Amino acid sequence: MAAGTLAGILALSACTDDPRPTPSPSPSPTPRFETPLAVVTHLSRDIDDLTVTQARAVVDGEADDWANLGAESGPLRVVESVDEVVDDRDAVAVVPADEVTPRVRALTVDGADPLTTEDGFPLNRPSDSRPGTVVTTTVVGDIMLGRRVGASLKQRGDPTAVFRPLAERLASADITVGNLESTLSKSGPPTQGGDSFGAETSVLKGLRLAGFDLLSVANNHLGDYGEKAIVETVEKLNDADFRTVGAGSDFARAAEPRVITIDGVRVGFVATDSIGETPAAGRSSPGTNRINAPPRTGPLDAKALDRVADSVRDLEADVVIAIPHWGTQYTNKPEQSQRRISRALADAGVDVVVGGHPHWVQGWESIGDATIVHSLGNFVFDMDFMKETNEGIFVEIVSRGGNVVAIRPVPYVIDARFTPRPAGEKRADDIFDMIRETSEPPFDDLRP
Repeated sequence: MAAGTLAGILALSACTDDPRPTPSPSPSPTPRFETPLAVVTHLSRDIDDLTVTQARAVVDGEADDWANLGAESGPLRVVESVDEVVDDRDAVAVVPADEVTPRVRALTVDGADPLTTEDGFPLNRPSDSRPGTVVTTTVVGDIMLGRRVGASLKQRGDPTAVFRPLAERLASADITVGNLESTLSKSGPPTQGGDSFGAETSVLKGLRLAGFDLLSVANNHLGDYGEKAIVETVEKLNDADFRTVGAGSDFARAAEPRVITIDGVRVGFVATDSIGETPAAGRSSPGTNRINAPPRTGPLDAKALDRVADSVRDLEADVVIAIPHWGTQYTNKPEQSQRRISRALADAGVDVVVGGHPHWVQGWESIGDATIVHSLGNFVFDMDFMKETNEGIFVEIVSRGGNVVAIRPVPYVIDARFTPRPAGEKRADDIFDMIRETSEPPFDDLRP
């Protein structure tokens, strides 16, 4: 209400002959909570952190040039929504942290992250609603701990060695997930000759050091030593307090999603295998949660895809992450079948799809509100015969309440002893070039 209008109403009240006392206005309730405000930019913008002064200039509408934020000079537009920023490299928005999406970049302020900081963030908005609970979920790609990796661990006398450089960061997530692509049993003859991957149970120490909570076993190597080894591998993981998803002693167990609850937020996981070699689980026989699909087990089994999609719809979870094993090896280009599976999962309510098996990184895309990461590449493997199989990314997924607000890619390289280590700037650029090459907008501008 304008000041002049308010003054006029007060004057009329003073002149009235009405003897009744004028009631005092009820005080406005004091907001009980504060929600962090995030300054968000286009994914391509080469800026990550602002000072408090710079951030407040954006909030107050005083920034009109990127030089105001320490970047190269150019026109800056402050807009009202995340969607406007997705399509406009010159736009910036200030939104509550719960409204951020993975399609934009939320900047830190004096090093503080608006998406993960729950108290003491320098920019806040009063709110009557409690901010969404922050949950961080890290997902890594293919983990193979047999063959030459196992021999190296034995020679080094340390079954945790391949995880040590990144263990602290992995374990810092609320939930840490990976695709375990080796058995923990050799109860039967090798079914894939020299490509049969069997690991010693001592590797469980490394998985524990790195903080893994859940392991997908929906892949084409769980069956490398026969059906008995499938059952024994899952049992050994479960006995060691690792949850598993995507395979089991029978169809019901293989197809069952998993839910992990963190501070009341339910994060659900479903895992599928489209590659083969490991048998599909039967009514009373062990195997994987199979969706037959090109290029290895196709044509696409629409009935199986509908079944998995229905399991997602029935899942009581706030955030849902799918982990499919799919696609063609040694390429950064997703198969069309990957896109068809992704669309069905997104339509069913999956928030993030994180794929594996190609052994190279692949592109990203958005389908509705879901984000699709087609392949992370190898995480621990002995495929040292080409550059691309010795590099990859893992993703750090940030959710607030039931909203996925960020999916942050972390690049690494695998060294001569099969150990992933943080990638340097040049190698990181190479990795992201491969991702951008086959990504859909806005992820064709994705950067570390």
